[in-house]
Amino acid sequence: MEGAEVELEVGEVGEVGVGPWPGEPPADPRYDPELLAGGDRRNVVDRYRYWRREAIVADLDLRRHDFHVAIENWQHDFNIGTVVRNANAFLAAEVHVVGRRRWNRRGAMVTDRYQHVRHHETIETFLAWCRAADLALIGIDNLPGSRPLENAVLPRRCVLLFGQEGPGLSAPARVACSAVFSIAQYGSTRSINAGVASGIAMHAWIRTYGDIPPPNGEF
Repeated sequence: MEGAEVELEVGEVGEVGVGPWPGEPPADPRYDPELLAGGDRRNVVDRYRYWRREAIVADLDLRRHDFHVAIENWQHDFNIGTVVRNANAFLAAEVHVVGRRRWNRRGAMVTDRYQHVRHHETIETFLAWCRAADLALIGIDNLPGSRPLENAVLPRRCVLLFGQEGPGLSAPARVACSAVFSIAQYGSTRSINAGVASGIAMHAWIRTYGDIPPPNGEF
């Protein structure tokens, strides 16, 4: 990025980001004229300050990882927003919502603007997509016979599938998975929600295949 980037001093509660671009604005088409003039309050890393949303997505697409994330949504699962936010943080290729199209975006904290989200009406159409893409389907659930995620080496090209809060993976999903892994728990609760589980599973993939990002997101 050419020029200086000045961090705005915190004033009102919740005021974050940077103010208007100091000096002559850059001519780079990746930059948004409105953000340059008015400041950028978005929750983005420094590298993407003042960039257009489309430019950010295009840059992320050059570096996305080989894993996908999917979650079943038969009963309006409120964890989907968190799953999408985690997928953005770990740079998943795509998030797949299986079942109901509508989901509560509040938990995504607008990260769904930068993350590819695909909808599948039925588990059958989703499984057909997985086969066509030649991706291993990996279930994350504490089912009887599941293997510990802590000892697992996940496939590089895979879809991490999470079930609905409460019932977990549906019966067709369980049958279709090439492997099912559980996350070790030590307290009294029977399960952890899909939002938390997704972050743990994605990080397990990152620990095997991901590179340590450079400071300040400067790739």
